[in-house]
Amino acid sequence: METALTRLVGVRHPIVQTGMGWVAGPRLVSAAADAGALGVLASATMTVDRLRAAVREVRSRTPAPFGVNLRADAADAGDRVRIILDEGVRVASFALAPSPELIAELKEGGVVVIPSIGARRHAEKVAAWGADAVIVQGGEGGGHTGDVATTVLLPQVVDAVDIPVVAAGGFFDGRGLVSALAYGAAGVAMGTRFLLTSDSPVPDAVKARYLAATVRDVTVTRAVDGLPHRMLRTALVDALEDAGRARALLRAVRHAAGFRKLSGLTWREMVRDGLALRHGKDLAWSQVLLAANTPMMLRSAMVEGRTDAGVMAAGQVAGVIDDLPSCAELVARIMKEADETLVSLDRLRASR
Repeated sequence: METALTRLVGVRHPIVQTGMGWVAGPRLVSAAADAGALGVLASATMTVDRLRAAVREVRSRTPAPFGVNLRADAADAGDRVRIILDEGVRVASFALAPSPELIAELKEGGVVVIPSIGARRHAEKVAAWGADAVIVQGGEGGGHTGDVATTVLLPQVVDAVDIPVVAAGGFFDGRGLVSALAYGAAGVAMGTRFLLTSDSPVPDAVKARYLAATVRDVTVTRAVDGLPHRMLRTALVDALEDAGRARALLRAVRHAAGFRKLSGLTWREMVRDGLALRHGKDLAWSQVLLAANTPMMLRSAMVEGRTDAGVMAAGQVAGVIDDLPSCAELVARIMKEADETLVSLDRLRASR
């Protein structure tokens, strides 16, 4: 199926596997890329050296195009951009809007720039700055999210910009892909659906917890880092919501120290990142400090398998997913379902 997205990034199918921290490593990214989707490597939880090694590992596993997800406001963003340019990575995606200068640098090096956005005005801004496409995530999406549903946000963005729009938030099958295309999108991006594959490195016990969840078990809370965060509701989430501010801040300090060691950042660089985050989202200092919770609490679940001590970011689709196919099986199934749906719609039109 050829769309503006497949032509732009050179993949066979209009599907993106999103860059999920601690999850979207070389194993998952290469499997998604081999399946014909755009695999995206998550770099925010990697050191700079580890990112270069991970890019090379993906390259050794697959000849297919893939991308790297970056934090545009990170203190070492320039170093990470140089790796993308040096290693010939096809796509750079961003969770926060990159600057016009950063977009220009990447595009000059032949890299396709695809920021993720959660509001129409953000899409208009990055499009004016030269972004090649945007991923628009509605409130159904996992992790940090907004409160506008994909079905409302997506058509707004499609009508507002003249670059390809990729829909995220609530997609898991071929019917969803066709619905996104009907809205005018050029494809869909999925996180939770790729997390729940046999190629995902997430521990089996954590996957089992996701598979057991119903749609009512997926909630939005501010207790982890002060920002709206969609995840599975667990006893830990309940405890975090009941904890006092002093205890929450103490825990955040401990997690900040742990993340500093894992990321390779200095305290000075972490403070710079915190300043950028505070400016970009107009946060109180207490919220900036709480943001240190996120990477370490995700790591507890996604790497260590600690469902009792970690948080599990999840889109609402977690409540309707009940299997663990390989990436190849998943993408093939989605495309088959999409074809069948399009045939059904053609029959409906012919019967008028």
